[in-house]
Amino acid sequence: MLNPIEIEALKLSGFIAIVAISISIIPGIIIAWIISRKKGVISSILNMIVYLPLVLPPVVIGYLLLLLFSHNGIIGNFLLEYFNISINFSWKGAAVAAAVVSFPLLVRSIKLGFDTFDHKIEEAAYINGASKLDCFISITLPQILPSIITGVTLAFARCLAEFGATITFVSNIPGETQTLPLALYTATQIPGSEESAI
Repeated sequence: MLNPIEIEALKLSGFIAIVAISISIIPGIIIAWIISRKKGVISSILNMIVYLPLVLPPVVIGYLLLLLFSHNGIIGNFLLEYFNISINFSWKGAAVAAAVVSFPLLVRSIKLGFDTFDHKIEEAAYINGASKLDCFISITLPQILPSIITGVTLAFARCLAEFGATITFVSNIPGETQTLPLALYTATQIPGSEESAI
């Protein structure tokens, strides 16, 4: 039977994963489209930046997020000064960390959908008078929906498993930032908590 702390960690993990995916999905589709369709230096640089979280240690990502979103950081100072929003040591920061580490998986899956999509269908729609936006929304997105679902599923699973960037960026605060992996970590640090960890 789960205790209240474990139930809270479970709920928080699901909530943070949903928020992280929600803020990632539209940028993920746009960036995947750019990387798939546009060739050149900008696309190559964007490609490298997107996949950077896969090669950097999660603790490094957490530290970079801490530098950017702290009250003295570029983004953190802006959010605090103009919107009175603080990301540090809150569930919002945990959602940002989860979104950053899961973003490459989301983009990669969606990009594969764009890569395998038959562009002749779009060309036929253009010839018949469809605008580019209408064609994208009514033809392209429905055709690559399986790739979007795959990307969302992979990213959601990665969000649930996120540990290193989260603990470095927003700490391990029960009820606020303590997700399932952090609760497991806490349980393994307390003697006699093996049953809780399992």
